[in-house]
Formats: sequence, C-alpha cells, structure tokens
Amino acid sequence: MDENKKTVNQYEERPAKAKGGFSMLALVLLLFAVSVLGIVFGGIFLERGSIALGAVLLVAGIVLVCAALLLCAGFKVLGPNEAVVLTLFGKYYGTIKKDGFYWVNPFCACINPGSGRSVTTSSSGSVTIAGTGGGKISLKTMTLNNEKQTVNDERGNPIIIDTVVLWRVVDTTKAVFNVQNYRTFLGIQCDTATRSIARQYPYDLMEEDDVTEKTLRGSSQEIADMLRQDLQGRVEEAGLEILEVRIRQLSYAPEIAAAMLQRQQAEAVVAARKKIVEGAVGMVEMALEQLKADDVVELDEERKAQMVSNLLVVLCGSKDAQPIVNSGSLY
Repeated sequence: MDENKKTVNQYEERPAKAKGGFSMLALVLLLFAVSVLGIVFGGIFLERGSIALGAVLLVAGIVLVCAALLLCAGFKVLGPNEAVVLTLFGKYYGTIKKDGFYWVNPFCACINPGSGRSVTTSSSGSVTIAGTGGGKISLKTMTLNNEKQTVNDERGNPIIIDTVVLWRVVDTTKAVFNVQNYRTFLGIQCDTATRSIARQYPYDLMEEDDVTEKTLRGSSQEIADMLRQDLQGRVEEAGLEILEVRIRQLSYAPEIAAAMLQRQQAEAVVAARKKIVEGAVGMVEMALEQLKADDVVELDEERKAQMVSNLLVVLCGSKDAQPIVNSGSLY
C-alpha cells in the first residue's frame, strides 16, 4: 500500500530551469539577422563564381534560420496566477508559477490534462467547468457548478440539491500526474460527496420536539462545512484545495413535494390548534376562579362542566358562536 502511494506521488513540485525571455529573444533576432545576411551574401558569392564560399554561407544561413525557429519554441508567457508543468522526453522537468516572459528548453512540452471544457454527465444532471486554453494551469479561484441532482435523505425521501464549489489548484504536479483529468475528477468527487453527506441527514424534522437532530434544511451551513471537509479529503491526491461549498438550492423532489406540502400544512394547523386550546383552557380556568372569588354565582360540578364545555366550544371553534338565550330556569 505504501509502495503504491509512493509511486503515485513520486514527483514533487519544483521550479523549472528557465531563462529570461527578453535576452533569448535578442539572441533569436540576432540569429535571424545573421542567417539572412548569410543567405544573401551566399547567393551573391555564388553568382560571382565563389561556389565554395557561397555554399558555406548559404548552408550556414539556412542552419541558423532553423536554429532560430527551434529556439522560438521555448518562449513561454505567463500571466498572474498561471502555471505551466513541463516534461522533457516524458520526464518531469519542472513547474513555472511566477508571471513573466521565459525561455525554456524548446523540447519541453506543457502538460495540462484539464485544459478545455470538461463536462461530466450523470443520471441526475451534468457538471460543467470551463477550462483554460493551451497548456497553462490556472491557479485562480474557480467555481464548480454542480447542477441539480436527485438524492435520497436519511429517511429515503428523494430531494433535489444544487451545490456550488469554490476551488483552486495548489499542487500542479499532483493535478497533472496523479489523476487523468483533475477537472473531471473534481466534478465526480463533488457528486459523490454530496450524495454521501445527504444520505446521513433528513431533509427536515418530523417531530417538533426533536430539535437536537441536524437536518439538511435547518443546518445548511453546518452541512455545507461537512461537504467541504469530505470533498477536500477526496481531492487531496489531485492537488486541489476546496475553499468553500455552498448549497444553492434544496427542495423535495416533484414526486413527493405535494405530499410534503400537505404534511407541513397539517403540522401548521395542529400547532395553531394547540396554541388555541392552551389559551382557551387558561381562560376557562381564569373565568371559574374569578367567578368563585367574586361570589357571582355558585355552580355545582355538573354546571361547571357544562360551562367549561360551552366556553371551550366558543373559544376553540373555527367560526363565530351563535348565542342562544335561555329565558327559562337555569336548571
């Protein structure tokens, strides 16, 4: 196991041997100028009959042109927060991470498996990341838009979740050599991490008393932090740093959204009725105590029960009560 890990991470990021681009540019221009002069004077000497000298100058001019063209392949221009990983005949040569104008061995090749646009399609949607052009690796903070995907929460309810990941490349050698394509790798790992974390928690609380349980809706920031930690562990070998994960959208899937809406409405009605009943009981208790304290009327247990029933009907009813005046005896 350790040997395999050592084989994967055998390359450590190191600066490439590079020279100043402007000094080499001056040399290339000088070579072009000398080659042009050699070709011109070689032709002149050939016309005048100096075949040997003319041929030497002509051949030297052509050789210098070819050498200048070959040297031109070694020029590299890097902008801020850009890097190039160079290989020489299949072996790691070095990395340039500082912006500027450089010249390197013209036989070096720039390696960037994440260049261009990377699109990963899954059963729940697609993950799209715009790439950089050429062989340059961007060290800027980038955004991965993990589009809507349907996952199951802890209770098995299908939910739709949409996340946004802020990330950047911190180790260019790991990003280039350890994975096939670090952009595609990041998209797939983000999809896997989202499903893994979402399965551990319910979308919402089923019981009001269970306030200690974390939910995807009620603890969105904590869930996002756990997503970031989980995703960071998954992409560590690719040399990527996860700066932040944000849950942009979270909802029930359409097939159960209507049923869950009815449940939420029922919970709201029950909670409202509970508050009404609690208030009504308190008002009835207060009324009985006030009547007894002021000696307004003396009621037996049967009359008290009837009064309590009437008051609860009036206070807890969803419609206004219609009073009926009793003109006869109370009993």
